[in-house]
Amino acid sequence: MAEATGTSGTAEGAEAAVPVRPAGRLWSGVRAYGLIAAMWIRSTMAYRASFVMTAFGNFAATGLDFVGILLMFSHVDALGGYTLPEVAFLYGTAGTAFGLCDLVMGSVGRLGRRVRDGTLDTLLVRPVPVLAQIAADRFALRRLGRITQGLLVLGYALVALDIAWTPLKVLVLPVMVLSGAAIFSAVFVAGAAFQFWAQDAAEVQNSFTYGGTTLLQYPPTVFAKDLVRGVTFVLPLAFVNWLPALYVLDRPYPLDLPSWLAFLSPPVAVVCCALAGAAWRVGLRSYRSTGS
Repeated sequence: MAEATGTSGTAEGAEAAVPVRPAGRLWSGVRAYGLIAAMWIRSTMAYRASFVMTAFGNFAATGLDFVGILLMFSHVDALGGYTLPEVAFLYGTAGTAFGLCDLVMGSVGRLGRRVRDGTLDTLLVRPVPVLAQIAADRFALRRLGRITQGLLVLGYALVALDIAWTPLKVLVLPVMVLSGAAIFSAVFVAGAAFQFWAQDAAEVQNSFTYGGTTLLQYPPTVFAKDLVRGVTFVLPLAFVNWLPALYVLDRPYPLDLPSWLAFLSPPVAVVCCALAGAAWRVGLRSYRSTGS
């Protein structure tokens, strides 16, 4: 019991070692993340042939999802009223957004394992934000394969679609992808925070991250309205690509929602990140080590 209390004190001490000002804390975390990620990149590039093969394997594995969509469209002309290029647009935006998130924050999914085996304690004694250390741990450059595959599908969609481009639509496209990556990152962090208590909830987290990506790759018209309401008003995954993408595609909105919701992805991402950060701080303060 004494050891558990001591570790809790260490967690609070590690947080106290970080600058008190939010801007300073943020900069400290970003700097630490960059240094740790750079170390893992140097380690990865020491075996370049292995890196190329694993990146290609990641590219091929994620590409099988779109192959399944192509096979589906070999038997139908439209899916939920959407053509292949339109579905490819949804697939490419969701895949690219999640790929960016997975590259930057994917490692936090292993937090439950660290809680179970006690290796999280070694991170608490360092004067570096714990989240930055966990997110950058084993930074996997091979995940670029997922991003590349998503960008290729998105490129195909942009060439195949006849979109009436306006300056606002041009702006919405990159903002949608970056905001979507931020929303997915918030879900990753919130799921990791839950593992402070559950300890073995990685699959629950994956159902909202990897499962959410798969959901967003298909048009909202193929899903029940209650599910669409859930990913719009409860867990706002619809702001990753559904709502802004439908604006770009000039498609009607599900549930008769107003079109201005397409421009709310950035503020929704900010709110999600703030809530995930608060959940993370609560989870970290509640951590009492594995005990002995």
